[in-house]
Amino acid sequence: MTDTPGATTAPAAPSPAPTTLGELRATGSTSRPVKAEIRANLLARLAAGEPTLPGMVGFEDTVLPEVERALIAGHDLVLLGERGQGKTRLIRTLVGLLDEWTPVLAGSELNEHPLAPISVWAHRQIAEHGDATPVGWLHRSERFGEKLATPDTSVGDLIGDVDPIKVAEGRTLGDPETVHYGLVPRTNRGIFSVNELPDLAERIQVALLNVLEERDIQIRGYRVRLPLDLLLVASANPEDYTNRGRIITPLKDRFSAEVRTHYPIELADEIRLLQQEAALSWPTAFGADHLAQPVVPQHLVEIVARFTRLVRESSHVDTRSGVSARFAIAGLETVAASAVRRAAVAGEARPVARVVDLPSIVPASRGKVEFADSGSDPDDDRELEVLEHLLRQATAQTFRARCAGLDLGGLQEHFTGGETVESGDLVPAPALLGQLGTIPKLAELLGRLGVPEGDQSAEQAAAAVEFALEGLYLTRRLAKDTDGGRTVYGA
Repeated sequence: MTDTPGATTAPAAPSPAPTTLGELRATGSTSRPVKAEIRANLLARLAAGEPTLPGMVGFEDTVLPEVERALIAGHDLVLLGERGQGKTRLIRTLVGLLDEWTPVLAGSELNEHPLAPISVWAHRQIAEHGDATPVGWLHRSERFGEKLATPDTSVGDLIGDVDPIKVAEGRTLGDPETVHYGLVPRTNRGIFSVNELPDLAERIQVALLNVLEERDIQIRGYRVRLPLDLLLVASANPEDYTNRGRIITPLKDRFSAEVRTHYPIELADEIRLLQQEAALSWPTAFGADHLAQPVVPQHLVEIVARFTRLVRESSHVDTRSGVSARFAIAGLETVAASAVRRAAVAGEARPVARVVDLPSIVPASRGKVEFADSGSDPDDDRELEVLEHLLRQATAQTFRARCAGLDLGGLQEHFTGGETVESGDLVPAPALLGQLGTIPKLAELLGRLGVPEGDQSAEQAAAAVEFALEGLYLTRRLAKDTDGGRTVYGA
């Protein structure tokens, strides 16, 4: 559930008209806290029946209601869950609940509202220019800040520090304008996220206490009180939360809500997530337009989804570290790439993924899985064997689910006289189909696999037939021999 609408979305419309403080006042504009802004926009979406946090698959009945309640209550929150559960994606999607445009004092480092200045600089600007004070407009995509907690993160990074250049320019150390503000105050009137909060050193976590409770900051003994206005959201992994690092008790107490995330509960949600997130097309290159749009049939998407779930549930895998959604996404993209490679080498008219492309997932994805036996050799072939077994199991489950009750006797009869069919990751669709001749029940098989009637090309037919052959083998109704990239059915 990775990754990132909202924070990187470009402005969709031009900013509003008022360009001075006087013009802004004349419109009747008022300043409201960012949490009130988020609450109002969230309630408006709920009332209209619109998605509140679009793109979050599988959280509709579990995580999202908890997040919505926290936002309505005006709570800062911690998202707690294993890797690859969409925590960062969810945090960045919150940006969509901000107003599209908001007025700011032009030149303000702190995104100050013209009607509610908080810094010495801002008060001086308004005193000098009055209603002619310049006003700018900030898009919601620019009102999000985040920091990945790392051991080298300092208080200066988050909160701020004395700027030696400003001191060298002749300002005194007591002048609050000698301060270089950190990421948190620079996200004033927005949303700030700390990813993997337990990895932040405990002495650095202390710096966030005032931000969460008193809503101000303290910098090196300066008498700087800035009433910051922001929503603070953090993410944490349960394993980190209890072992590798911890969130200090006073800081945990200041986060008013803790929300547990999870991997997709239903297979349908796993499939939806794959279809939404996997990048299965690329920019056209070298004039090979047909290679830029590979097709991954629905039954192969389902196999990858089932495979991911089996890996998560396997006793051989360390469940504490989890199996990220990126595991499944990268696997599906690898399958598509294998199809494109075959089409480029063998000259297929259209790259359509087949069962023969599935084994490419295993070596590509092994680094994304932490096995339970930490004492074993990381290069042990046993890990590959486990993944290969689970992939076969996922394929068999999909075959039973898709082809239950389908009469494949006609396809089996092709092999009664000792005939064989050879396939492989570089065998083109026409060569595979040519070995079989007329295929009984092909239209029914394609229908079972969700292939539209108007899209039943030779490549789609080959993908369906190969899936049927593999299913017959996995249900012990057909022999198979595999040697490297060569597969012979009926051997």
